[in-house]
Amino acid sequence: MTDSSAVPSIPHVLTIAGSDPSGGAGLQADLKTFSALGAYGTSVVTALTAQSTRGVTGVHPVPAPVIAEQLATLLDDVHIDAVKIGMVADREVAETIAAALRRHRPRWIVLDPVMVAKSGDPLVDAAGIQAVREVLVPLSDVITPNLPEAAVLLDGEVPKSPDAMEAMLPGLKALKAPYVLLKGGHLDGTDCPDLLATPTGSAWLPAPRLATDNLHGTGCTLSSAIAARLARLPGGAPEADIVEAIGEAKRWLHAALAASHRLQVGKGRGPVHHFHAWW
Repeated sequence: MTDSSAVPSIPHVLTIAGSDPSGGAGLQADLKTFSALGAYGTSVVTALTAQSTRGVTGVHPVPAPVIAEQLATLLDDVHIDAVKIGMVADREVAETIAAALRRHRPRWIVLDPVMVAKSGDPLVDAAGIQAVREVLVPLSDVITPNLPEAAVLLDGEVPKSPDAMEAMLPGLKALKAPYVLLKGGHLDGTDCPDLLATPTGSAWLPAPRLATDNLHGTGCTLSSAIAARLARLPGGAPEADIVEAIGEAKRWLHAALAASHRLQVGKGRGPVHHFHAWW
């Protein structure tokens, strides 16, 4: 029996997400992130997509029984320290994931409520949105919505200012995730501030906006980086350590964005450079 309280020197992290053939988002971006940050990555596929840096042309959800089989086979063998959840198509899939994670409870669960691609293409239908809100958010330790995703979760308007972001926090916290990282990249201006809500308060995580169009998969990458950093912490870690792990993930993503021009992938919104510190 594996000791779930132990933190291995190389933690094991699982992504439960859709596939992106272009490699910049979805589980491909997640696995790159895990590897870049010194974690061993595993994956369960929830959807096959036809997409590139220029947009999404098709989304093909994996049936819930197939997802259940993937989860059962993996989790019966590999101890998982942290999980990142991405694209979830419907309630049956959400409940399948939740049931598996309750049986094999990892120390950390990070939810990126993927509902709209960077190109604006919808990825999840209304039933999937409701399932994310009601089933997966309460199961998670950290959720990482961007502003359009937060608006969808709360059935409201997309905030246009930092004050409007702060006004969203009570509603987001009421969904029962202990930590909420509300990403402010959709705001106008020279800064790109994120707002982090914790069990004891909230704090701004500022960053300068980078002049780049290489934004494909930034949400997937950030949530995966948070999962990889949290995987090195024991269960019940102090709030200060959790906040620091989230800050480290944000700083790492900023560096990956700054180096993204070195890749030159595709003809649309390119990916971040996950291996900027290696290549």
